[in-house]
Amino acid sequence: MSDTASVVFDERLTEYDFGLGHPMAPVRVELTMSLADELGLLEPESLTTVVPEPATDEQLLAVHSRHYVDAVKAIRSSDDTDLSVGLGSSDNPTFAGMHDASALIAGATLEAARQVWTGLSPRAVSISGGLHHAMPGVASGFCIYNDVAVAIHWLLEQGAQRVAYVDIDAHHGDGVQHIFYDDPRVLTVSVHEGPQTLFPGTGLPTEVGGPGAEGSSVNVALPPGTTDAGWLRAFHAVVPPVLRAFRPEIIVTQHGCDSHMDDPLTNLMLSVDGQRASYLVLADLAQELCGGRWVATGGGGYSVLDVVPRAWTHLLAMVAGAPLPADTPCPPEWSARVAEMRGKPGPVTLSDGQDVAYKDFDAGYDPASWLDRCITAARHEVFPYHGLDPLP
Repeated sequence: MSDTASVVFDERLTEYDFGLGHPMAPVRVELTMSLADELGLLEPESLTTVVPEPATDEQLLAVHSRHYVDAVKAIRSSDDTDLSVGLGSSDNPTFAGMHDASALIAGATLEAARQVWTGLSPRAVSISGGLHHAMPGVASGFCIYNDVAVAIHWLLEQGAQRVAYVDIDAHHGDGVQHIFYDDPRVLTVSVHEGPQTLFPGTGLPTEVGGPGAEGSSVNVALPPGTTDAGWLRAFHAVVPPVLRAFRPEIIVTQHGCDSHMDDPLTNLMLSVDGQRASYLVLADLAQELCGGRWVATGGGGYSVLDVVPRAWTHLLAMVAGAPLPADTPCPPEWSARVAEMRGKPGPVTLSDGQDVAYKDFDAGYDPASWLDRCITAARHEVFPYHGLDPLP
């Protein structure tokens, strides 16, 4: 095995572009990679850059229907639509080359999984991946092909028996959960804003897995307005215990950073510092539980000029095995470029200057707290399936 982790990237990945005015602007990926580059993270001794190949039809059909893949292929321009499979909606407008761009993202995340599973790299990241809403036969929530599910299915085909998927996007990881809901080999854990206030309207704690796979689906649905302290309290109360009980052979993570307080589409109130704190824990859990085998992906995040690039640069550093200090200065040239694009000063450091201290749930909980009731609900639904005590 190489000692150097991998980032699977090619500039063609920015061709996944829904057009002017769409929240999921590919500039967020471009700015992430340029920030990481200027900070030295893309040097060969930090991260080896691996160029992906598109996922094949066979690989896509492992999780998507033939009818759906054919429908995506039939899109030739922004004038072509097929609303019966979600193509051409306001969330998923069509564009020329849609199949090729989407298949390349799926191939990138699959390649990240291959790098880690075969021992080519200890850890790998597919920063443009994490398209967790795509369903077997329909596009959803800016997601055409479910790259994460494609990669996980490939891991299962290679003989993996326990794959843990952790999703910290503000939106529920519904597509990945749906695809593996009846498969006890895949533990899906989603920490998200509750379905009462945010798309896709799923992710209740009672969604615990299908027959024979009970406990394999874990949902922590949080109140709107949850800040770093509350989010980290909930994360620590559920995620590490269930991962330790499941004993994964490899961990796959989705790092949508739309939980940030400045994100225009969600109602959570995290900082980049809080998001960075969760990355540190996931990196440590991968090291503790599965010899460091960790596949990370991007995901949502719609404050595209300053939040997403800073958060994901921290993620890239974690995957490289050399976390950057929270307050690492942004390179002046990069900040100046962001300032020009947004018409006001760019960020000065990778930090929002927030304290990430939180109160541990196992020290006691408050039944009058909406947050603590959400934590309690998640633990009561799934902890018994893993031999864990739901009470603090």
